[in-house]
Amino acid sequence: MAAHTMRIAAVGDLHCTRTSHGAFQPLFTRIAESAELLLLAGDLTDYGLAEEARVLVKELASVRVPIVAVLGNHDIESGQEAEISHILADSGVTILNGDACEIHGVGIAGVKGFGGGFGKHALGPWGETIIKQFVREAVDEALKLEAALARLRTTQLLALLHYSPIAHTVDGEPLEIYPFLGSSRLEEPIGRYPVSLVVHGHAHRGQPEGVTKTGVPVYNVSMPLLTRMFADKPPFRVFEVPVGEAEAADVPSPAPAGASRGRRATDAIAS
Repeated sequence: MAAHTMRIAAVGDLHCTRTSHGAFQPLFTRIAESAELLLLAGDLTDYGLAEEARVLVKELASVRVPIVAVLGNHDIESGQEAEISHILADSGVTILNGDACEIHGVGIAGVKGFGGGFGKHALGPWGETIIKQFVREAVDEALKLEAALARLRTTQLLALLHYSPIAHTVDGEPLEIYPFLGSSRLEEPIGRYPVSLVVHGHAHRGQPEGVTKTGVPVYNVSMPLLTRMFADKPPFRVFEVPVGEAEAADVPSPAPAGASRGRRATDAIAS
């Protein structure tokens, strides 16, 4: 099978409320016209209410392409995340939580992620028990991402997160809240596999893109960020990813830090 290009749309931080009826239909109509796959990078609801998820499902009805999503911290707020996941899954949305899926030859590993900070400023598991628990959550989310990536055998691997794996895409947020916007522990598994690109949300006032230490492009697709930075375009991004039948030699396996990442996805629309 010859390789071809697949168009993938991505957006996060919809923050759908009980009164959002009709608010997202123009956005989703444009997405359905622009892409063959939609990635939702968490904070799908505003207060984590099942009622909000039901509104969102109605808004998504116009999207006739596969939809893959992770939850965000807002979706967890009211303790109804299991019901939210079921409502979305029953409508055809694939919810990933340390899981992986393959859509049209593209492998997607998804996890919410967690905070903890970045690089030398990352929080360490020392001191009070509650600090150790905080760090443990970040480590557990990174391990879930690693396990999800390890399951995939596609030539193109995408990581779908809510929290950021790098500091650059949260630049612009208050320094005081950096530890709550992401964790470089999420970057570690991304560097061990041939990941083509990473998308995340959460940082409404961050930067639209950055790169990991091993050269993997990272995109912040938070809708409030895209609305502010690209006011003349719809608030989502579309990436063109080359896909095709994988030869045996092309099956991805863990790559050493700094190794060549092979074919790259290209950003088709900077929305």
